[in-house]
Amino acid sequence: MHRNDPDVITRLLTTPGRWAVVGLSTNTSRAAYGVAAYVQSLGHEIVPVHPQAPTVHGAPGVRSLADVDGPVDVVDVFVNSALCGDVVDQAIAVGAGAVWLQLGVVDEAAAERARAAGLDVVMDACPAIEGPRRDL
Repeated sequence: MHRNDPDVITRLLTTPGRWAVVGLSTNTSRAAYGVAAYVQSLGHEIVPVHPQAPTVHGAPGVRSLADVDGPVDVVDVFVNSALCGDVVDQAIAVGAGAVWLQLGVVDEAAAERARAAGLDVVMDACPAIEGPRRDL
């Protein structure tokens, strides 16, 4: 069973990086919208990943992880657990450094595939909760 490593969470939140936020749209009532703004406030670049490829928080969107131009440090997953395994596999395929599965998003098999491929894994957690716990 996966257990989040507090040191990995702290490193991902404090090391400037490029976060592909899967499921991010212009819908301000969705958690992804506020969390992406928080991630940006920490100094990270965000790339919205959504089938409609909207620009969100000033960042141009793409339709899929494969469409991201350049490296991805963290794939932040805002899709339900039934769909997250495919996103994790895409993260592995694009050479991401980590996957962060949001609160309520749990897929032990996908987390194991990511770990086996060398990615850091955070599961069932939220940057906008974990950051303030660390005074970020």
